[in-house]
Amino acid sequence: MMKTRILVVDDEPQIHRFLAPALRAAGYEPLRAERGEEALRQAAALAPDLVLLDLGLPDRDGQQVLAQLRAFSEVPVIVLSARDREVEKIAALDAGADDYVEKPFALGELLARIRTALRHHKPPAGANEALELGALRLAADSLQVELAGAQITLTRREHGLLLLLIRNRGRVLTHRQLLTALWGPDHGEDVAYLRVYIGQLRRKLGSEISALLKTEPGIGYRLEE
Repeated sequence: MMKTRILVVDDEPQIHRFLAPALRAAGYEPLRAERGEEALRQAAALAPDLVLLDLGLPDRDGQQVLAQLRAFSEVPVIVLSARDREVEKIAALDAGADDYVEKPFALGELLARIRTALRHHKPPAGANEALELGALRLAADSLQVELAGAQITLTRREHGLLLLLIRNRGRVLTHRQLLTALWGPDHGEDVAYLRVYIGQLRRKLGSEISALLKTEPGIGYRLEE
């Protein structure tokens, strides 16, 4: 059975040295990011079950990372921060954080809050299993893809793009949302990247699935139900 994955976003090495073994001992699989851009990429590519997010990151403020994360993911987020002002807590919770824990924190309390956040977050049944769309079967946690029973080869970026589209079926995902999720916030305007990968997906997925992938001119893309 696949372990619950927790993405720890913090630029302090001692936090990772402390939390990684504690999370493993509690039965979780820790993932590590030290910068906001790296955190967003991992959140999109690896779909963690929960994010522990520090606000004081070296490349961008954690509040900004939270807002960008919420553009494409509903993963539960617990903010871990030394900022203890009430206005900071309110801003983080209003931006979509599920909880706010001040540093320094007690490990037992943090683990209890993680359990609570995971209980309150109700992923769709079979979230860690294969996703299906017509004749297409996509493994959420690997690059394995089948089309009408035959294996097809997708790159990691193509797989991540397809996974985002399938998980958000029926919704329009903007160019910026997709680019931020897959290439990072610094590439939010590089629409040409996206056109290339969308074209590659359409060629590989065949006419039946490609017909469901709609272009919203000047906005983004939508995968029909």
